[in-house]
Amino acid sequence: MVRFWRRRFLLAGCWLLVTPLQAPAQQAGKVWRIGFLTTRARPEALERDFLSAWVPKLRELGYVDGKNLAIEWRFAGGDNDRLPALAGELVRQSPDLIITAGTPAALAAQKATASIPIVIAGVADPVGFGLVASLSRPGANITGASIMATDVSVKSLEFLRAFVPELSRVAVLLNPTNPIDPAALKQIRIAAEPRSVGVAAFEASTADQIDTAFAAIARSRVEALIVAPDPLLVNQARQIVDAVTRLRLPAIYPFRPFVEVGGLMCYGQDIYANFRVAATFVDRILKGARPGELPVEQPTQLVLVVNRSAADAIGVKLPSSILARADEVL
Repeated sequence: MVRFWRRRFLLAGCWLLVTPLQAPAQQAGKVWRIGFLTTRARPEALERDFLSAWVPKLRELGYVDGKNLAIEWRFAGGDNDRLPALAGELVRQSPDLIITAGTPAALAAQKATASIPIVIAGVADPVGFGLVASLSRPGANITGASIMATDVSVKSLEFLRAFVPELSRVAVLLNPTNPIDPAALKQIRIAAEPRSVGVAAFEASTADQIDTAFAAIARSRVEALIVAPDPLLVNQARQIVDAVTRLRLPAIYPFRPFVEVGGLMCYGQDIYANFRVAATFVDRILKGARPGELPVEQPTQLVLVVNRSAADAIGVKLPSSILARADEVL
């Protein structure tokens, strides 16, 4: 009898040792399927664009595209009207998770599915736009990393006034089809009023309309320019920066890609870091966490990046106050 129970005990012990080793082997064949949705057109060098900054971060976490990860990319080519159909395509493929870039894409994905987890990136005020119930407890199938895109107006005006001390009229380029941009314009007007700065809004929701907007800006006699945060405008960064350079206007942009192609300065969150943070949400959800229980991560640091060559191109000197405040000078 003793020999019988000793044998049973040894067999049970062997089973406990073997079972944990089998679980990873069973997961080894799993290929996680992730959908990605954005308003933007596909960048020529996607691997160097912030839209794909989450891919190498996921690789660090053990998810390798082409091995245990399959990505379905969907680009709307700058047309927000295409987002609902593209979101529907992704949902019909039943991915394990969808990543969205920008508020319009997030709203389209939200309407397309209430069950597939959605990780947001590049979204400002997800509570205000109804994407989550609260930042601390999103409550449904959406969570991720937010950006601060509508609350930087006062600083943006201060930075522009360093170049134009008697600033009296500023232009704002925005995409009216992106709900963030009208909200950003409202904040700019609120910040500008006590400073006696007039605000002139110029709208563009296509590349052709950007050219039309700049023709109007040229006639408006504004002294500086603020570019609102928007995927289409980011996609057309070089077109916008070239137009600003021709007009020799001091301008401030929302994200670093504008400065990388010759823009004067940008102020806001590191958008590359924002998308890398999104990868950590993907990892946690794929490991079993519920999106509605993962607090939305808010930006903790805003950065000012300045381009010396851009200052030379528009014929201005970089003020000492800007150089002292800049986190990076290109």
